[in-house]
Amino acid sequence: MKKRGKRFAAFLSILAAASAAIYAVNKIIIQSATAGHLLKKDSSVFAWRFGNVKYTKTGKGSPLLLLHELSPCSSSYEWHRILSALSTRHTVYCVDLPGCGLSDKQNITYTNFYYVQFLVDFTKSVIGSPTDILAAGLSSSFAITACSYEPKLFHKLILINPTPFSVLLQIPSRRRRIAKAMLECPLTGTLLYHLIVSRRRIQREFEERLFFHREKVKPEYVNAYYESSHTHNSSGKYLMSSIIGNYIYLDIRHALRSIDQDIVILGSSGQEYMGATLSAYQEVNPAVETVMIPEASHLPQLEAPEKLLEHLKIYL
Repeated sequence: MKKRGKRFAAFLSILAAASAAIYAVNKIIIQSATAGHLLKKDSSVFAWRFGNVKYTKTGKGSPLLLLHELSPCSSSYEWHRILSALSTRHTVYCVDLPGCGLSDKQNITYTNFYYVQFLVDFTKSVIGSPTDILAAGLSSSFAITACSYEPKLFHKLILINPTPFSVLLQIPSRRRRIAKAMLECPLTGTLLYHLIVSRRRIQREFEERLFFHREKVKPEYVNAYYESSHTHNSSGKYLMSSIIGNYIYLDIRHALRSIDQDIVILGSSGQEYMGATLSAYQEVNPAVETVMIPEASHLPQLEAPEKLLEHLKIYL
């Protein structure tokens, strides 16, 4: 019995030491990632019922709401190369979506309807009048759903590289739920999250998927995305766990079919299967207009802002 007790005590000591080491490593990673304060800027706060949301308001003219790609690495920084140009003709509202950037990152399961509710509340409380929306990637699905539920709040929708229906149709499976639970563990989950959003992985993501020309990837872009993923003590892992768990996806085809507003989709030639995606959206709603941006990939707003602005001047 004494030997068994000693072994158990030794095991507890090793477990405590390992936990302390993981905690220390996580803290060092977080402090290092956010030391540059690249996302620090003068911004307003929307005190939403589900946490504070950071946003900026610039320019004069008809309101325009910018929605960046939904990822714990993404933030309103995504729009910084076209924000000034858009502000010459519009009152531009640029948000850090809940769970991203400098906005609060709640320990919740993030869903499509969560973001739809945010869009509705933000438009009513902050903008105060119907607005156009410029949305990128997965955020396009929230814009479409919100427009379907509250059509009087929104005018034109311009979508950049929206998510294919094949992805949006995914649902949580047993394996996905387990992956979500693992990522949400306090210590090991945070360490796993840090491995997923390491600077090296973000760099590779820019070079292989987000940009068409690898040489256009600037260190400051990688650093800003790296910082965004680690703000609020890396609580972006809860958004990532919801994405990995397929909780964020929703079949938006009925909502897309019901919309009467003008919808323009700007697809990038370097985005995988974008031609098929544009055709699929038009098949659901034949009124959808589509444009292909050459020599650009998932983030033309960062990689090819001049090309993107040429089209936005036409449709906005």
